[in-house]
Amino acid sequence: MNTLIKTALFSGVMLFAVQGMANTIKSDTTKVGKVTRKVGNQVSNTAANTESHIVDEKYAEKRGPHGETVYITKHSHYYYINKKGHRVYITKAQMKDEKED
Repeated sequence: MNTLIKTALFSGVMLFAVQGMANTIKSDTTKVGKVTRKVGNQVSNTAANTESHIVDEKYAEKRGPHGETVYITKHSHYYYINKKGHRVYITKAQMKDEKED
């Protein structure tokens, strides 16, 4: 009888201990996931800007809606690269003049 109580008590303590460790691991992985996503976006943005700079022509007189560099494709389409590294196509009306200081 004494062994049965010890076994049940040990099983109960282990059950709660494992659940407690699982919660701490979960919160750490969410922080790592956010940092990983942020670094991935920066790498994607850099790669897309580099590729656009090499392949397409830069529109020197105009900027994007938030001051981004505007590129022109071989089909005369205008676009800029957003923070996530995606092309965002825009019209001439959406462009702003480049400010000279």
